[in-house]
Amino acid sequence: MTTTYAALLRGINVGGGKKVPMAELRALMEELGHGGVRTHLQSGQAVFTSGRGDEESLAAELSAAVEKRFGFAVGVIVRDHAYLKAVADACPFPAADLEPRQLHVTYFSAPPGEERFTEIDRDAFLPEEFRLGDRVLYLYAPDGLGRSKLAEHLARPRFTKGLTATTRNWNTVARLVELTAPRPQEG
Repeated sequence: MTTTYAALLRGINVGGGKKVPMAELRALMEELGHGGVRTHLQSGQAVFTSGRGDEESLAAELSAAVEKRFGFAVGVIVRDHAYLKAVADACPFPAADLEPRQLHVTYFSAPPGEERFTEIDRDAFLPEEFRLGDRVLYLYAPDGLGRSKLAEHLARPRFTKGLTATTRNWNTVARLVELTAPRPQEG
């Protein structure tokens, strides 16, 4: 049985560093034996099918292959459609009422634990807010991520120590749910 996954690559093709052309990423993933490989945007999302491994082993395999091919380490998170849909459905903020630039999801390689975030004076950052979910952090930033003081604070290494973490805006979150959705069998 094959499963459709999304691979989220952290920090590629941003600010002139860690260049990974999407055509080369697709070819690399096909060389690894994955099917139906498609990429979304230039910022490190790929959708693929695989009948072997689990999310962690697939992420480790892709991370090692990217490092070997391109010469730099890249954190990779792999998640299946059911998980991506559950994350979108569980959003604690009114996604349908917000502009996509106001809502972001940070995906973590493992549960970050509430204790990492207890020191944050949440009232000091209002109207910006964050909530934790299943291996994710939802961030509401009404003025966008680039102007968010809370996002800047949450980007400090102590909040992600020992984890791979990568953030996507709500448009990308929703699009990955669509791209990984089961397709009708072609006849």
